[in-house]
Parts: sequence; structure tokens; C-alpha cells
Amino acid sequence: MSTAPVTSGNKVKESIQRFGRFFSGMILPNIGAFIAWGLITALFIGPGWMPNEKLATMVGPMLKALLPILIGYTGGRMVGGQRGAVVGAVATFGIMIGSGGDKNLADGTPMLLGAMLVGPLGGYIIKKLEKALQGKIPAGFEMLVNNLTDGVIGMLLACAGLLAFGPIVVAATNAFGNFVKAIVEAGLLPLSSLAIEPAKILFLNNAINHGVLTPLGVEQVAELGKSIFFMLESNPGPGLGILLAYFVFSKGVAKQSSPAAILIHFFGGIHEIYFPFVLMNPIMLLAVIAGGMSGVLTFSMLGAGLVGPPAPGSIIMYLAMTPKGGLFPVLAGVLVSTAVSFLVGAVLIKRSKEFSGKELSDAQATVKDLKAASKKVAASINRIVFACDAGMGSSAMGATTLRNRIKKMGLNVEVEHCAIDDIPQNAQLVITHESLSGRARSVAPQAELYTITNFMDGKQYEELLKRLA
Repeated sequence: MSTAPVTSGNKVKESIQRFGRFFSGMILPNIGAFIAWGLITALFIGPGWMPNEKLATMVGPMLKALLPILIGYTGGRMVGGQRGAVVGAVATFGIMIGSGGDKNLADGTPMLLGAMLVGPLGGYIIKKLEKALQGKIPAGFEMLVNNLTDGVIGMLLACAGLLAFGPIVVAATNAFGNFVKAIVEAGLLPLSSLAIEPAKILFLNNAINHGVLTPLGVEQVAELGKSIFFMLESNPGPGLGILLAYFVFSKGVAKQSSPAAILIHFFGGIHEIYFPFVLMNPIMLLAVIAGGMSGVLTFSMLGAGLVGPPAPGSIIMYLAMTPKGGLFPVLAGVLVSTAVSFLVGAVLIKRSKEFSGKELSDAQATVKDLKAASKKVAASINRIVFACDAGMGSSAMGATTLRNRIKKMGLNVEVEHCAIDDIPQNAQLVITHESLSGRARSVAPQAELYTITNFMDGKQYEELLKRLA
């Protein structure tokens, strides 16, 4: 009876984490491109550090074309592998043109959110189609059928994006933008810390920051030249204040561990290093919330903003993403949030008992469990990936051969194929040619590796089939 709420809570938490991982997963692999765009914006636009009209011409096309296509490609790949990636990119191009960029790509509405929808949609359709055709394509014809279906689905989604999805997403984006603008103008943005700071401790930081705030921030930069949204979750001030409070007012292991944690958190940008210090004394959530709210309030009052996502959340990246003339508001917000978090944390630490090394290690173990839960992979083998150099020829035929054998055995195991450089991170078992084993291990070190010498030789799968049975 007492375990029901816990189980229900765990399911909700896992669902939220899974949802968050999915959306942040489309942004995180492309953060380097966002930073490149942010630096070009900060340096070369009119009010930038080194204004250059010629170089500034890259800002619009990168925002309106490059970044959405990268997101759509990544989203399609997450769902449907390399084939889904290609279809997702084509679908994104259609929705991008449909947003108003038919005459000039730089004129359309930024389709970052649109790409996060149609990219995975393209991957999903390809995945379902591939599953429907399993066992129905004669060996040797896989590449022909796959290429044709990819082209047809890509064409249809691009047309739908231009004619329907694009205008719909533009209207939805404008409505959501007006809603967010109203919140900012009403001075309610500091209240976001009530949700953001506790969510970070549950490893939803990337989901919130890169899944929601980064797209909003990028679109605000296009309008204002900077954005406060990049700073709502990534501000290193609240975590720094917590660690400083432990260093000054605590004793034992917590005090001894805090200096190294301060360096890693504030300069390295790895915020999860301070999570155990909160979890071992949960009332410290009040300190990080207070620090977050005061920082956002200061950012808002002084008009602070960054030109790109400061990933990771290091003070070094904060300075790199600060626009010309915006250094004081940014640093003021970080310092105020640090001071408030420190002062509230100091009071709470003084009123709490002394913490032992065991309590800190237990909290660190809890953080490790939470992180593992946010990246959980099933233990039993239900997904096998064939990988060859290009992912189209020999691996496709090998996948067909094994899939037919597995189907006859009545087993529920998914078999797919891809290029060796595109092995998904959640692959459990990877089958590849022995000459490619080194590359496979470097791309997917988490997966079990099964090497063969001939993809079409059914006898080479006997040992694996016995194990699956």
C-alpha cells in the first residue's frame, strides 16, 4: 500500500525524463553550431565587438536554415536512424520554406521548434515503413527499395511542410512568443526558478535548457540581439553559493570536497557536481531557488542577455556569449545569485546537523542513480544493429537474413542496419564485419559486439540464435 505512490511517482519521473531527453537530444549534439552562430552574432553584427557587414551576412541564413536543418536531421536520426535523418532534414527544409523563406531563406521565421516536430516525424514514418516491409523485400533489393521510399516520403513531407505545417507552426510560434513576452513584461520570469532549480536536481536540466529555453533564446536573439532565456537554467551562481556555504560553514568531508567541486562547477560548467550537496540536505533547495530567483530578477532589471547558449554552464562560456556592452548586467546577476544562495545556504547549514562522509557519499550515489535512470537502457536484448561501412548494402542483407531467422523462431527482437559511424547510443548488440570491429567499439563502447566474416552466411548467426532462444 505504501509503495504505490512511489511507483507512480517513479513512472511519472521516468516519463518526464524520457520526454526531456528526447527534445534536448536534438539540441545537444548541435550545440557547437549554436555557439558558432552566437559568436558570429556577438562579434560581427552592427553593435558587436568587431562589426563587419560582410561577415554578419552569415547570421540570418545560419539561424533560419543551418540550425533548423541540423535539428531536423538529428531528430530524424534519433527515431529512424540514418534514413530517418535524411528524411527529417528534407521535411525541415519544406517547413522552413513554408515559414516565409520561399524568396530568401533569411526572411523566414526561425523554424527551430518546427524542426523539432517534423524531424522526428520523418524518422517515425521511415521506421514504421521499414518495419512494415521487413521480410517482404528480396535479398539484394534492400538498397533500391530503401532509397526510393526515403525519396518519396521526404518529398511528401517537404510538400506538406511548405503548404501546411510551415504556416501552422509560424502561427503557433508567434502565439507562444507573445505569451512568453507577456510573462517577461509582467515581471514574472523570476518565478521560473521555482520549477527550474528543483528540476535540475532530477537531471532535467538539459531537457529544460536545451529542449525549451535554447530555441526560445535563439528566436529572441533574432529579434533583440540577445536573450535572457539562455541564462535561466545555466546560471552558475546558485550552485556556486551552495558550495561556498558548505566550504565556509560545514565540517568534515563536505567542507573538504567543496573546493574541488567549486572549480569543476564554476569554471568547468558541470553543474551536477553540486547536486549531492543539495540532496544530502534537501532543505538546501530553498537556497538554490532563492539564488535562481534573485539572479533572474537582476538579469531582468539590468537588461542582461547572451547571444548564444553558454554550454556548458561555465563562467567562461558566459563571458564568451556576452554581447558588447552587456558584461556588467551578466556578471551582476551571477554575483547576486551567488550571494543570495550563499547567505540562505549558510543559515540552513548552521541550523542543520553536521554531515558525515557517509551522508555525502549516499547523496552522490543517489545522484548517480538519478543520472542512470535518466539514461536507462533495458537489460534484455531486444534490439540488434547490423553495421557496415555505408549502412546500405551488406548490413541490410545481413539484417534481412537474421530477421527472417528470428521471425521463424517467434522471437520479439528488433533487427535494423546502419552505417558504422551511425550506430545508435542505445544499441544493445552490434553485429559487424571483423575488419570493422575497432571502429564499432569506438562508436558504441556501451554495446556488446558480435563479429562475423560474411553477412550472408546464415551459419555465422547460429551461436547468437541459440543465445536468443
